[in-house]
Amino acid sequence: MAVHEGVPVIRRDIRAARWWARPLARRAAAREARALVRLADVAGVPRLLGWDGAVLLRSYIPGAPMQQAPPTDRDYYRQALSLLSQLHRRGVVHNDLAKEPNWLVSEDGSPALVDFQIAWTRGRRGALYRVLAREDLRHLLKHKRTYCPQALSTRQRAILNTPAPHSRLWRATGKRLYKLIARRLFGYWDNEGKGRVRD
Repeated sequence: MAVHEGVPVIRRDIRAARWWARPLARRAAAREARALVRLADVAGVPRLLGWDGAVLLRSYIPGAPMQQAPPTDRDYYRQALSLLSQLHRRGVVHNDLAKEPNWLVSEDGSPALVDFQIAWTRGRRGALYRVLAREDLRHLLKHKRTYCPQALSTRQRAILNTPAPHSRLWRATGKRLYKLIARRLFGYWDNEGKGRVRD
């Protein structure tokens, strides 16, 4: 976090990344900037304050990550579904909603979303877009299953039980390697809506 014009902001300086990672970091920041421009009128999403190709500034949303302030009120998930719908109507898929830190519980108890570095921002709503948007929804429902399972509808349980083909492939292949590396190097991994697991 930093201070810009007297207010707290989130500042990402691409130049701070290692030289070999800068192209990826710049691409991720540019993707986040595009997403935030599309979502400029959506409450519960940071405002883009600046992006010059080297430094990205976005507004800071006061609140706590989901895993620190578990949302057990079903109204949180009603609002979260509405927020997700607004993203998708504007042609943005978040693509990283399995991570609990990307869901915030704002100071007033409402949901907010952060970290749009791998968001889909192409705007085309073809078959791939629909698959990815459905995965956004499924990941939200995983968190709902963790913190407010009594509020899941029959349809929502059906969605939870039918992950997309690419998600099934990831779980069967790459995810195992990811978990191994994360556990060995960092001592934890994101457990996709079931809370963090640490050694």
